[in-house]
Amino acid sequence: MKKVYQEKKKGYFCRIILNNNNIMAQDKVRVRFAPSPTGPLHIGGVRTALYNYLFAKQHGGDLILRIEDTDSQRFVEGAEEYILESFKWLGIEFNEGVSFGGGCGPYRQSERKTIYKQYVDRLVDAGLAYIAFDTPDELERKRKEIANFQYDASTRMQMRNSLTLPGEEIKRLIDNGENYVVRIRIEPGEDIHVNDLIRGEVVINSSVIDDKVLFKSADQLPTYHLANIVDDHLMEITHVIRGEEWLPSAPLHVILYHYLGWADTMPKFAHLPLLLKPEGNGKLSKRDGDRLGFPVFPLEWKDIKTGDTSSGYRESGYLPDAVINFLALLGWNAGNNQEIMSVEEMIALFDLANCSKSGAKFDYEKGKWFNHQYIIKKDNKELAVMAQPVLAKHNVQATPAYVEKVIGLVKERLTFINELWDQASFFFVAPTGYDEKVVKKRWKEDSASQLSELIDVLISREPFDVQGTEETVKSWIENKGYHLGNIMNATRLALVGESKGPHIFDIMEALGKEETINRLKRAIELIKK
Repeated sequence: MKKVYQEKKKGYFCRIILNNNNIMAQDKVRVRFAPSPTGPLHIGGVRTALYNYLFAKQHGGDLILRIEDTDSQRFVEGAEEYILESFKWLGIEFNEGVSFGGGCGPYRQSERKTIYKQYVDRLVDAGLAYIAFDTPDELERKRKEIANFQYDASTRMQMRNSLTLPGEEIKRLIDNGENYVVRIRIEPGEDIHVNDLIRGEVVINSSVIDDKVLFKSADQLPTYHLANIVDDHLMEITHVIRGEEWLPSAPLHVILYHYLGWADTMPKFAHLPLLLKPEGNGKLSKRDGDRLGFPVFPLEWKDIKTGDTSSGYRESGYLPDAVINFLALLGWNAGNNQEIMSVEEMIALFDLANCSKSGAKFDYEKGKWFNHQYIIKKDNKELAVMAQPVLAKHNVQATPAYVEKVIGLVKERLTFINELWDQASFFFVAPTGYDEKVVKKRWKEDSASQLSELIDVLISREPFDVQGTEETVKSWIENKGYHLGNIMNATRLALVGESKGPHIFDIMEALGKEETINRLKRAIELIKK
């Protein structure tokens, strides 16, 4: 872009009169994540924040959280708090911003009105923007009159604005409190060059860009286009890493940087690929999650208007580290075959050049796989704490040490911690019935008598440990000439109530000698063939 600017002999690239001598190019990397508080944070937004975080950390830079709340009509109560809580759960830390402080605040755009207004006025005074009084009805009539209507150099002189109205009329309308907007003045026929760190050079002719609204008098707030440029400049942002959906606005933002005299400090752009539907075409939406049964928000969200509740990754039993690892690899290739990575490893390996240009299919089953892997890696003590709500739901109380032991035996069977009860309830509550199919298949005519003998073997066994008990029982079976599989299957049915669970002698040791024997006796008494 700089080369294009220096070579231009005419056109708006040379019409730069607003100089800024206070902000110099910075060596330190500074990136930002700037969500709008219009509802729950989409998982695609989380990925964007994550990539900014990894980039900042790798370069020893800063990550800023800015809340872009200039769209007052779409503001949703509680959304900002939801965003903050989401990042707290995920472990994505910010150096500056809303709730974090810093020297470039305030960090809510609604609190920066006076800052934006001075730049709006300077653009208007320089003839690089103009005031437009067109009402919604007038604009709609023009759309019907002109096919593919666009408010630009070809149509602006047909509209009610400061380029067509006399000065006294403009003053009268403003003095009378008429609502107006300020539009950027785009000159046609110029090639706008955007050098994107992921997509390379993108060239768009200015003739396809309309005179976007920069400011609305109704709420005295700027639109996204102006506010984010001013904020990025004043907050000394060096790189703008954002979603692909913002790529069409990049040429306009390049123009604004030139109009405002900030071309030399313009940040580098990187537009990330979209997250796509798991099935079919198009970008990932909440409807996809509802239809296929997976969350698209980091935390559960309750809509205060409709009362509807949307599931979240946290409440669905996902571990934050697993979500981070899963999202990191949706659109970024680490350059090796490694899938399970710590955040530290991701920081060391992260490279925008390895981000895909095409969208990434949202493989929610792969997300489950990551969660399973992280549960296996997780310390049993931490998992035991996480399991307490599951046990409390079933009115079960157990010592932390016992829960840790059970977790250690079954966690390789868990995708989510809330599956603990399905996989391990028999460790806490003795079976009250026995699976009929398993009884028919596994309980033999001599099972009752053989288990009675097994009880005598177990009574004499001390200590009641896994290895010693297994050796003793298997030696007894061999000496008796019994069938090992028949004894073990019948024992599992007696202790568990069905054909599932970890190694049978691990189950025995966890239950203890007394409980094991009691369950064997109960099965002998109740199971009939």
